[in-house]
Amino acid sequence: MSIREMIIEFMEEKKYKPMLKEELAVQFDIERRDLESFYKILEGLEREGIVIKAKNDKYGLIDNDYLVAGILEGNERGFGFVIPNDKIREDIFIPAENMNGAMHGDRVIANITRRQETDRREEGEIIRILERNNKIIVGTFEDNRNFGFVVPDDHKIGYDIFIPKAKTRNAKTNQKVVVEITTWPEPRRNPEGKVIEVLGYLDEKGTDILSIIRQFNLPEEFPNKVQEAAKNIEQEVDPKEAKRRVDLRHLNTFTIDGIDAKDIDDAVSIEMKDNGNYYLGVHIADVAHYVREKSTLDKEALQRGNSVYLIDRVIPMLPKELSNGICSLNPNVDRLSLSVFMEIDKKGKVVDHEIVEGLINSKQRLVYDDVSDFLENDDEVAKEKLSKVAEDLKLMEELCHILYEKRERRGSIDFDFPEAKIILDEKGVPIEIRKEERRIANRLIEEFMLVCNETVAERFFWSQTPFLYRIHEEPSAEKIATFSKLIHNFGYTLKGQQEVHPKELQLLTKEIRGKKEETLISTLMLRSLKKAIYSNEPGIHFGLAAQYYSHFTAPIRRYPDLVIHRIIKAYLNGKLSDQVQGKLEANLPEIAEHTSMTERRAEEAEREVEDMKKAQYMTKHIGEEFEGIVSSLTNFGMFVQLENTIEGLVHFNNMLDDYYHFDEEKYYIIGERTNKIYRLGDMIKIRVIDADVMRRNIDFELL
Repeated sequence: MSIREMIIEFMEEKKYKPMLKEELAVQFDIERRDLESFYKILEGLEREGIVIKAKNDKYGLIDNDYLVAGILEGNERGFGFVIPNDKIREDIFIPAENMNGAMHGDRVIANITRRQETDRREEGEIIRILERNNKIIVGTFEDNRNFGFVVPDDHKIGYDIFIPKAKTRNAKTNQKVVVEITTWPEPRRNPEGKVIEVLGYLDEKGTDILSIIRQFNLPEEFPNKVQEAAKNIEQEVDPKEAKRRVDLRHLNTFTIDGIDAKDIDDAVSIEMKDNGNYYLGVHIADVAHYVREKSTLDKEALQRGNSVYLIDRVIPMLPKELSNGICSLNPNVDRLSLSVFMEIDKKGKVVDHEIVEGLINSKQRLVYDDVSDFLENDDEVAKEKLSKVAEDLKLMEELCHILYEKRERRGSIDFDFPEAKIILDEKGVPIEIRKEERRIANRLIEEFMLVCNETVAERFFWSQTPFLYRIHEEPSAEKIATFSKLIHNFGYTLKGQQEVHPKELQLLTKEIRGKKEETLISTLMLRSLKKAIYSNEPGIHFGLAAQYYSHFTAPIRRYPDLVIHRIIKAYLNGKLSDQVQGKLEANLPEIAEHTSMTERRAEEAEREVEDMKKAQYMTKHIGEEFEGIVSSLTNFGMFVQLENTIEGLVHFNNMLDDYYHFDEEKYYIIGERTNKIYRLGDMIKIRVIDADVMRRNIDFELL
């Protein structure tokens, strides 16, 4: 049992009386050298909203009957919702007058003021702000002679920011600016701030994406210390280190990536054993050898958590000397690897495996499209390019299908979402948006990384080593019941709604494949599931129907993978002492929480950029007509998705042939006079009538 769990268990005892942190340290017999780590665990528990520190500095568990800890989700109309940490309790409604200066994204504690009733959710009042989320805000500046104010880009922040005249930095009306909050809001008083950066007008090249980078506080430039540390790293493998390793340079190893990829994490190799089993090698860049724990590079990588991909640019986790240089598995150069060899039988079972610190030399850099053209179409040009690896690729395709079928048998859900490919011109303006195909080469690498991640996770679960897992908890019965009700409108049903097995959802994805409602139902299904997170505690991955899962295969762009590599290398070299394991137990919960947050931040930023570019693209198509599918219904209109993945709203105000309303029970939109009905999945024709780049909104009207 970890010290964190012991603290919680101790406080759960009926005889427990709140204690000072020093008293708790004595109670747990914490030595002087470990006090800092112990206090950090206590602070983490407070930040998570598991314990509360009273005004007398004594710690006790939060009384969940009356208090709820969670993240505040704001609304532009002033009210908000507290999303509880436990994910079991429903969101708590916070009226505008009870926000008490809290802002969207803050970690808060709410006091319950009204219990849940049949037709009303619980209500509360914010009584403590545990952690502020919006120290920096991006928005549009408005000059008002003696002062200015900034309208935040994130409309969930329900305040304009007041800017004193002396702190406007000479910003002009309609310019994008970055504001630092100097005074937090209070009841009936807006927050106050100062402009710290003027980004430019929205139509200037790069301002739009730069504003999103600042909005999500993504660290763009590396600090000088980090750049210096990166420049001091040798760009060739140290011969002494090479000699220490297992030499794998004889293997026919190669990489398969997108044509624009520069940070190449993974390479693969394959052989057939005499017993007819496949011998798959997955070779991952040994980033941990170069990025040492607690180093300048490591601290920066932890802060960033992951790389972020924003259409025309990458914000890397590591400087290019590592991400594109010595760590990237470029062809025809020696590279250090952490290699996993798996013997896999004809049913897809990993019957044996080995993990080694390796030295590899990738023989070729392959591109997804070439590999897919060769395997799918026997394309002559592709065949010529891939002649040295053609037999290996055919063997890999064989194994890919076996692994996929094994996952399918156990119930793994395979979402096949069409991703948008957004093409920009030299000025950053979108000139084309289309669906991006997911072809055999992509699936092949995906299957190999999945089986590798599972193999590593299971190995270290049974070794009882502190570890970082990738978990995906079971969905709530309420969300599955709602989803089941929605799909009933299409004639589909689910078994076992109380405890649905991923197999049931997988069967549904097969049933809808190729049908007009496939993307829609897949999206609704995904929204019904919980988000995958990192955790120091093992748990199932519901979506993959996997008992053990981790992220191991991308240490150049994900910090959890880097942490796992360090643990594995310490284990392989006999350096996992009790003291090291104790430090891991203390630090892993915080790393898991932080990297789960940075991953969500990256996903939101990537989605914001995509939505903005889609709105920008549609400004050139106002007045044009398209066919689309009804993808979502609300009490103010219906969303329609076009073939190229762009989605827009048909507002009831723009449905002029009747007065329409949303029947939530039957889940359709119906006209009062004509009884005309619109359901999810209906194909309709629309005209584009507006596109608001600032708010990422696109408006349609029915033809």
